[in-house]
Amino acid sequence: MSFQLTDVESGHVYYADENTKFIDIAKKFEKSSGKMVLYVKFNNDIKELFSKVPKSGSIQFCDITTPDGVRIYRRGLFFVLYIALKEINPEDKFYVNNTLNDAMYCEFKSGEPSEDYLLLLENKMREIIEKDIVFEKKTIDKFDAIKMFTDIGEEDKALLFKYRKKSTVNIYYADKYFNYFYGYLPYSTGYVNKFKLKKVEKGFVIIHPTNSFHNFVPDYSYSPKLFATFEEYKNWLDIMEITTVGELNSIISQGAEKVRDIIRVAEVLHEKKYAQIADEIVNRKSVRLITIAGPSSSGKTTSAKRIALHLKVHGLRPISISLDDFFLEREKTPRDENGNYDFESINALDLELFNDTMVDLINGKEVTLPKFDFKTGKRFWRDEPLKIKENQPIIIEGIHGLNELLTASISKDQKFKIYVSSLTQMNLDSMDRIPTTDTRLIRRLVRDYYFRGYSAEDTLKIWPSVVKGEHKNIFPFQDEADIMFNSHLVYELSVLKLFAEPLLLSIDNFHPEYTEAKRLLRFLDYFLPITELEEIPKTSIIREFIGKSAFRY
Repeated sequence: MSFQLTDVESGHVYYADENTKFIDIAKKFEKSSGKMVLYVKFNNDIKELFSKVPKSGSIQFCDITTPDGVRIYRRGLFFVLYIALKEINPEDKFYVNNTLNDAMYCEFKSGEPSEDYLLLLENKMREIIEKDIVFEKKTIDKFDAIKMFTDIGEEDKALLFKYRKKSTVNIYYADKYFNYFYGYLPYSTGYVNKFKLKKVEKGFVIIHPTNSFHNFVPDYSYSPKLFATFEEYKNWLDIMEITTVGELNSIISQGAEKVRDIIRVAEVLHEKKYAQIADEIVNRKSVRLITIAGPSSSGKTTSAKRIALHLKVHGLRPISISLDDFFLEREKTPRDENGNYDFESINALDLELFNDTMVDLINGKEVTLPKFDFKTGKRFWRDEPLKIKENQPIIIEGIHGLNELLTASISKDQKFKIYVSSLTQMNLDSMDRIPTTDTRLIRRLVRDYYFRGYSAEDTLKIWPSVVKGEHKNIFPFQDEADIMFNSHLVYELSVLKLFAEPLLLSIDNFHPEYTEAKRLLRFLDYFLPITELEEIPKTSIIREFIGKSAFRY
C-alpha cells in the first residue's frame, strides 16, 4: 500500500508505505533543508520520528524553534542524564525542580554536587549521545508499569499511574534502560547533542538550546531572587507534604475533609505572604508608589487588591491608578516589525505624562488624571481632580511595572516593585515538571471563555504572541523587583480541570490549535478533580479565573 504525505509548507509530496517510519521522511527533508527535525505534525497531530506512517495525509517538519520542540529536546536530555547517572552512580537519583531562566534546575539525591562530579556526568552523557541510541516506545498494562517502577524505587511514577483513568502506560526504552515521560521524545540520543551542566546553589542547571537560541547553548544568567522564590514555595509544599501530582491525588482521593485542609493551608500561606509584603512596604516608610507586574494570568489584579487590604490594616489608604489610561493616542503609537500597533511596547505609553503625574501626586499637588478610550484611540480628561495625602500610596498594576523607564522620575526609595507570577513547583514526578506557562495558559483559557467572550481556540491562537511579549517586556526586568510573589496554588489545577476540559474538547483536528489542546487535555488527565468549589475563599486568586470573587475586576 502506498501513502502520500504532503508538506503543508512547501507542497512537496513524499511517498511512503506501511513499513515507512517518519524518520525516513524526515531524513529526506533534512537533506534538502539542512534543519534537524525533532518531530512531525501528521494531520495536525504530533508524531514521534520512530513511529510508522499510518496512512496518507499532511505533514509538517518541526524543530527546536517550536515550544513542543524545546520540550522534546529537554526530555531527551533527561533520559540521557538518567542513563549516565545509572552508569556512574546507580544509587544516585536526580530531581527536576523547576525552570530557572530557560534552563532546568535539578538536584541530586546524594546532595550538593562537586564540579568534578558534574564534569564526569557531562562526559558520560556525551558518550551516550555519541552512540546515537534509538529510543523505543512500548505500551504496557498500567499495573505492570506500577510494579516495574516500584521495584526500581521510582514510587513517584508508580503513584502517578495509580490515579490515571487509562489502563495502559507508554514506557520508553534506550538499550537496557527504561523510563516514563509525560510527552514525546526525539528519535535518538544523538538528537540532543548541545547542552551544558552548570553548578547552581545546591544543585545544577541543564542549559540547552531554546526557541530563541536554537543553534547553540546560550550563556546562562542566574537569578537569585527567582531561585529564592521557587525555594520558598518548595518549602510550602513540604509543609503540605505535596511535592508531586501523585501525592496531591492521593490526598484528594481521601475525601472532602482532606481537600478542605489543602485549600485552607494553601490560602493561609498566600495570606501570610501578602501580609509580609505589606509589612515590608510599611517598614520602608518612604514608599509612595507600588508597582505590580507579571506575565499574563499571574493574578496581578487580585494581588493588588489583597495587598491594598493589608496596607489598610496598617492605617494606610492606598489608591489604584490604571496604567492603561496613559497610552499614547493611536496615531502616536509605535508599530511592530509587521507594521501593526505595538500596544505592549513601553513606548506605547506617554512616559512623560505618567512620570509628571506621579511626581506631582507624590509631592501633594492636585492633578487631573487622563482617561483613555480604546475604541477611538483618543485621550480625554476626568472631571474630578485628584490630590493624595502622605498615607495614600499609589498602586500601579501593569506589564511594565518593573521597567525603570516607567518610573524614571521617581526616586528609588519612594518605589516598591512587586513581581507576581504563578511559579509551579509541584511536579508530575521526579523528572516531569509542570511548566509554569501551562498553569497560566489554563487559567487564561478559563477566564477568557467565562468572562471575556473568547473561545479556547481564540486563546490558544494568540498565546504564542503573548509569551513572546512576556519575554520581551517582563522577564528581562524580573530581577528589578523588590520582592517576588508566587501566586500558584497547589490545588488549583484540580479545580481548573473542571472548567478547562470541556473547552479544550471543543477543538477538533481541523484547527491548528488542536495539537496544543490535545497536549493540555493529556496533562489535565493526570489530576483528580476537586469539586468542593464552595470551600475556595471569595478572595482567592483562583476566583479571578473561575468567578464568584469578592473583588470586582
